This record gives sequence, C-alpha cells and structure tokens, in this order.
Amino acid sequence: MAAVCQQRRALVEIPAPQPKIAARMRRSYLEILGARFAPAPLPRGRNPKRAHSLDLSFGGVWGERMEDQCGKMDEHPAQLSKQQLVQLIRALILVEQSQEPRLVATDLKCLQEDLQLKKANVYRSIPYSRFGSNRDAHCYRKAYPHLLAFKVSCQEWGQVLLRNKKWDAVLEHSLLAWRYTGELPQWDTAHHNALRGQCYGILAAHGLAALEHYRPEPRRGRELLRRFKTAQLQSQLIVPCIEELQRIMGYTEDFSMDMK
Repeated sequence: MAAVCQQRRALVEIPAPQPKIAARMRRSYLEILGARFAPAPLPRGRNPKRAHSLDLSFGGVWGERMEDQCGKMDEHPAQLSKQQLVQLIRALILVEQSQEPRLVATDLKCLQEDLQLKKANVYRSIPYSRFGSNRDAHCYRKAYPHLLAFKVSCQEWGQVLLRNKKWDAVLEHSLLAWRYTGELPQWDTAHHNALRGQCYGILAAHGLAALEHYRPEPRRGRELLRRFKTAQLQSQLIVPCIEELQRIMGYTEDFSMDMK
C-alpha cells in the first residue's frame, strides 16, 4: 500500500518558457545570402592567416562591406538613395558571379532566363488596378528599382563575358538583351525612357568591344549582320557595331536585310 501511494514521476517535462524575440531582430536578405554562400570550413593543417587573406567570397571582404551597408539600409529604409540601390544590386550580382563563374561564361540560357525574369518583374511592379494611364510617373516610380536591376544585369553580365573572352557569347548576349530592352514599357514622360537608351548604349559598347577581338566565320558574320540591322529598327546606337562588322567582313556597300 505504501508503494502505491508513492509520488509518481511526471512522464513529460514541461520546458521553461522562452523569452520573446524582439521585433527588430530579423535577418535581412543579404544576411540570408551570407549564410547560404558561406565558405566551407578549412581542412586541418592549413595556415588560417593565409586563408583569411585569400578569402574573397561572400563571407570575406564583400560580406563585411555588404553587411555594413545592409545594416544602414535596415536602420533607415526611407533614406535608400539611388546610388545605394545600384551598389546593392551590383553586390548581389557579384555574389552570383563569384559562385559560378564558369556557368555564367558559357550558359547563355541562364542569362536569357535572368533577363526574362527581370523584365517580368518590371511589369509585375506596375499597378494596373487604378484609373488613368499605367505608364505615368507614379507607375514609373513603382517600376524603377526593377528597371535599374535590368540595366545593371545587362552591364555586369556583359562585362563577365568580356573578361572571360567569350566574344561570340558577348554578341549573342547583347542581341538577346537588346530584344528584351525593346520590350520594356514605354513611359508617358520622355525622360523616364532614358534608362532604355542607357541599356542600348551599354549593349552596343559590349558588342563593339567583342568585335575588336572576334573574327566570325562568313556564315556567322552574315547572321550577326542581319540581326544587327534588325536591332537598328529599335535604336541607332547599334550602327557602330554594324559598321565594324561590315569592315571585318569586307563589305563596302550597304548590307541588304533580305540577303541570304
């Protein structure tokens, strides 16, 4: 009877209440990227000082600069300037470049999907459920960060291809991005379309730089020349590329678009 009346032990322990998490304690997008792209632990026997000096990954020099910048943006979200926005987008692209440089330099399909995604983000950001034009200044301000991301993507990825000396890929990327640039919204205010012209200028400069080192085969040259002439219908900034390619291929007269 005494054994039955003994005090029973609790089968389940109730954990102590945890303290509440502060409302401001949240990880930013760059901190999440930092955890995702953190460098692998060093193997044993390696000099840690030398390894730290060579650490150029996201967790190294770029990580520290970007985390500081991100902290400033989190503290003052309303004070995000145009220059800070450009730096943020470029930093994110540099993270991707440092992770997969070979894939970026060879797989144009991924670059095309990136351009398609950024163009789609521009249109998704435009408010359509409102009266009046959806190409006015209000809609432009909504779409501007995505337009800027599109421009920086054209510029940075083109420079990556140039640094890797993928001359034909540079021309192909410039023509693909040229087509997507022409599909961006046409705004009611003229100076709001300046960013489109800047994209055309960047892509034309990339194409001209590639042609200084590239001598395409006759068949490939005729194809590129035909596509350059088609791109001229959207902007005259492609004319230097047409003239350079004509010089390379030995054309002295104007190239006919219906040539086969």
